[in-house]
Amino acid sequence: MATPNHLTRYYADVDAGDIDAAQARLHPEVTFAIHLPAGSRRGTTSEEMVRYLRDRGPVDRAHRPLRTGVDDDLEFVYGAVVEDGVTTTGHFLAAVRVVDGLITRYQVSFDVELALLGVDA
Repeated sequence: MATPNHLTRYYADVDAGDIDAAQARLHPEVTFAIHLPAGSRRGTTSEEMVRYLRDRGPVDRAHRPLRTGVDDDLEFVYGAVVEDGVTTTGHFLAAVRVVDGLITRYQVSFDVELALLGVDA
């Protein structure tokens, strides 16, 4: 079971559509890399990251953390992305660096085929 941390709380805000709350968890100069099957998005500010989130338009998807880890100022989450509350569209592996309670670095990879854990995870 996943333990709540800065990253899981960030995903909960994004999934709830509360982009302002999600942005409040980010350092203004957050550096990020989002790797998706269609390509990568990179940036160096929370405004760029929020623009990416808002440009996606309305989505009915949720991040379901399956495993988490924390090592000093690094946090890790592995989970499933679920659409319509039912359909798993793929899995993600994310890591962040947290300084003074804010996410300063964010890296995530999403894959539609590979699952590290089985359905009984």
